[in-house]
Amino acid sequence: MDAIVTLSGLTHDYGNHIALDGLDVVVPAGVTGLVGANGAGKTTMLRILLGLLHPSAGSVSVLGHDAIADPLSVRAQVGYMPEGASLPKDQTAADFVAYTAQLAGLPAGDARRRASETLFLVGLEEERFRFLGDFSTGMAQRVKLAQAIVHGPKLILLDEPASGLDPDGRVQMLELIRRLGSFGINVIVSSHVLSDIESTCDFVVMLDAGRLVRSGPVAGAHRTSTVSVEILGPVDRFTTALTTAGVEWVGDHQTVSVRADTDDIFDAIRDAAASSRVGIMRLERRALTLEDEFLGRADV
Repeated sequence: MDAIVTLSGLTHDYGNHIALDGLDVVVPAGVTGLVGANGAGKTTMLRILLGLLHPSAGSVSVLGHDAIADPLSVRAQVGYMPEGASLPKDQTAADFVAYTAQLAGLPAGDARRRASETLFLVGLEEERFRFLGDFSTGMAQRVKLAQAIVHGPKLILLDEPASGLDPDGRVQMLELIRRLGSFGINVIVSSHVLSDIESTCDFVVMLDAGRLVRSGPVAGAHRTSTVSVEILGPVDRFTTALTTAGVEWVGDHQTVSVRADTDDIFDAIRDAAASSRVGIMRLERRALTLEDEFLGRADV
């Protein structure tokens, strides 16, 4: 299956507040990051994918099923890790994860075996018989991840899985997500931390105030880079030479940023400097990141 999620004209509002505004997105198989600031519409989108919310307009296909008309078929193949606190404090991790496996249709014996294997996978083999009320935030997040994958879903939806974790816990959670992807499990992970998505995901869907900013491979941000050129002399003569040579640029006083799509960009900069008779004080090449794209610094 090439596309695991297809959104067409997806819109949802809460009265006067528009949470999602006409999204057209095709999400391929693999690990996808759903990014945006708090309030961008990420959780609303995940709930619509699960069939827990009905959109105001548009269509939603998840794993080939209509999430609006047939949400039960979607939820039978999807695991979900919510953001907020949702664990019963008076159950052990083993009992809780086994219970969620039974809810997904596994027989009791298979559910307990799968719960043990899954808790081992997420690094809780020694803590699985402790009560959830005694768990740290990082351990609780691992339990929530375990219950999302224990029944072997085709797609898992993770809502801010690294939220509230210390730096070590965040690194460990991201490594777990990368491992899931290496097992061939499709993942959509929401986050407002762009660097987490950049280090973990293959594909990104970027939202801002409910609108689509970008969707595409994460690697696409790195196919483009810029060269920052600090000029000694009349900048206008240098930029005119760049324009004549067909080189895109933006300028700020004595510094010019040049799009570097080709390996011969440094030759073009040298030739423009020579023809305009200006000096070059500094050259610095830098790959554009997801943060650059989100903040609108990819305009060069």
